[in-house]
Amino acid sequence: MLTTTKEMLKKARREGYAVPAINTQGGNYDIIWAVCRAAQQLHAPAILAHYESTGAYSGDDWFVQVCKWCAAKVDVPIAIHLDHGDSFELCMQSLQNGFTSLMIDGSTKPIRENAALTNEVLKVARCFQVPVEAEIGELQRLDGDGVMLENKNIANVDDVREFLSLCHPDSLAIGIGNAHGFYKGEPDIHLEVLEQTAAFTDLPLVLHGCTGMKPEIIKEAIRLGVAKINFGTEIRYKYVEHYEEALKTDHQGHSWKLSKYANEALTADIREIIRLAGAEGKA
Repeated sequence: MLTTTKEMLKKARREGYAVPAINTQGGNYDIIWAVCRAAQQLHAPAILAHYESTGAYSGDDWFVQVCKWCAAKVDVPIAIHLDHGDSFELCMQSLQNGFTSLMIDGSTKPIRENAALTNEVLKVARCFQVPVEAEIGELQRLDGDGVMLENKNIANVDDVREFLSLCHPDSLAIGIGNAHGFYKGEPDIHLEVLEQTAAFTDLPLVLHGCTGMKPEIIKEAIRLGVAKINFGTEIRYKYVEHYEEALKTDHQGHSWKLSKYANEALTADIREIIRLAGAEGKA
């Protein structure tokens, strides 16, 4: 069933688990349905996440329609989330398209500019009862070898405090040494930033860049207040791997057989992420 992220994340923060947010590659039915199936099987909430760039092929509106159709087929909470929206205009277009959760990412801006942009989005989104995630501490991207050239995204806790004095998002992603992509070696994750932040706010916190993090790091982050964990890179690579496996089966040229194989294998992968998040049985 379609819902927003507001209550699901507040409940997760309060009860000490996280809701998985899975990047779905822009309207890919196999991935979206795998997330919904896994959530239904484990009676867990889930978030269908979307980057603008991944909708370049199918269209952002197509993504929303596929999500709505799949969400209507299950009786667990499913939200449609814009991930790393980088402008007021994109967030407004996503509202019009029917997203039930927005992220405005002003993390590349100075704190006051970031807060001002966040407030612009909040002002409109709240008229539609759509929650907003903000970010402080720019999330880094890794190069082709999985190396972060400069680990500059570790947020200063005083900056987090100042940011939250200027705006009041529904959830907050904080840079703690995490990044998009596959890490090379052990990522230098600063959990103390989460711990210090949790001392002065009960806002649901968000952990981006979970692909390649040790499970114990993710679990500790959840214990410290993270209520949403994001997976993108791992999912898209596993989907392609499962499709390659499917091509070796007796598919007889039927594309739906390839999709079915990949969907079923990916559903099992997502069940493991739900269990890692502690979300099983929390719907």
